[in-house]
Amino acid sequence: MNKKGQIGLVLGVIALVIVLCIAIVAGMYNGLVNADETVKNKWGNVQTAYQRRADLIPNLVDTVKGYKNYEQETLTKITELRSQAGQAQKDVKSAKTTAEIDAAGSEMSSVMSRLLVIVEAYPDLKASQNFLSLQDELSGTESRIKYERDNYNEAVKAYGVKTRSFPTNILAGMFGFNSDRYKMFEAAAGAEKAPKVTFEDE
Repeated sequence: MNKKGQIGLVLGVIALVIVLCIAIVAGMYNGLVNADETVKNKWGNVQTAYQRRADLIPNLVDTVKGYKNYEQETLTKITELRSQAGQAQKDVKSAKTTAEIDAAGSEMSSVMSRLLVIVEAYPDLKASQNFLSLQDELSGTESRIKYERDNYNEAVKAYGVKTRSFPTNILAGMFGFNSDRYKMFEAAAGAEKAPKVTFEDE
């Protein structure tokens, strides 16, 4: 092989190595982007589930409020609950972190607990079809929230593994894919007890 042929072969090998390196880097980068977008998508699903809950609670409060004539003190409490439920709706929409959406969830749970106290005094209300229907929807929504939170946590875990694994972690650091960018949902104290969403007599 003459000198020109040798130079051509060397240049060809170098070009091939460069193309392979670019392909590997591009594959790693695209994998990081995909993992990042998956987490964002799962977060959107979590917000949608919480939003569904936040939309149902005011309807439930309104059903209680419109069912019969209450004494003034009870009516005032129901009106306050309606206002707090509206605030929880806003908080869910603006939540950007797991802590913020958990706080909004706590607001909703607080409204539900206090509404339960009112409802317990009115057996006919608990048996009304409209109330029972909303109660069933709310129960299904609680299950959906759990499902979406679990999916989100899995996506965050996959993102964390990808951003910390060698050699992808080098590229992740260069392009700002921080392994601590997303936080998982953590069980709150007492979370082993399912939230009470039924208004049946104990």
